[in-house]
Amino acid sequence: MKSIFCTALGHHNSTIMGKGKYILSQILELASRKEFSRCVDKYQGNYRVRSFSCRDQFICLAFGQLTHRESLRDIVTCLNAHKSKHYQLGLRGDVARSTFAEANEKRDWRIYADLAQILIRKFRKTTQLDKASEIELDNVIYALDATVIDLCLNVFWWAKFRKYKAAIKLHKLLDIRCEIPCFIYITDGATHDVGGRCFTNCKAIYQPLESRDIF
Repeated sequence: MKSIFCTALGHHNSTIMGKGKYILSQILELASRKEFSRCVDKYQGNYRVRSFSCRDQFICLAFGQLTHRESLRDIVTCLNAHKSKHYQLGLRGDVARSTFAEANEKRDWRIYADLAQILIRKFRKTTQLDKASEIELDNVIYALDATVIDLCLNVFWWAKFRKYKAAIKLHKLLDIRCEIPCFIYITDGATHDVGGRCFTNCKAIYQPLESRDIF
């Protein structure tokens, strides 16, 4: 976790710390504040919000994902252990677990869905795999894949997979040039990859794509 608080110019204890930005701050800059604000305003994400804005929530979620935190409590504990770094990260004060949990429960998920689509479009244009660039085709090539995500049965009782196990299945349509998912469909964990209702519903998969693309 320490590496996420290092600067571009050296370790966080370096005498030149003030001349660089934390790595986490640089990663967050990839999601433009202007673009993120448009997503928030579209769904009134900050309506009647006083202290813990959608931007604060996004920073906490990104921190948890990038540092592999295992729970909401874990995220909050680690962030509050680095209070002196909150300002540089863009956080506007301490992070309360109850406030964070309430934001996750009540904020419109479409804010982050729209932001994800913006980032996907941005990085698909700039990121390509060397092996894909060697293939001389006029069309974009997509690959279908599915991943089972294990869940706690006591918490996610609605996603029962086996007798003592819960799970969902994440079906993805990948642009092989950049390995970024362009289409995601979530089903219960027991849905078969080939015969399931996801991959047989070609219309739902095909509509988001350009008519000349290959999948």
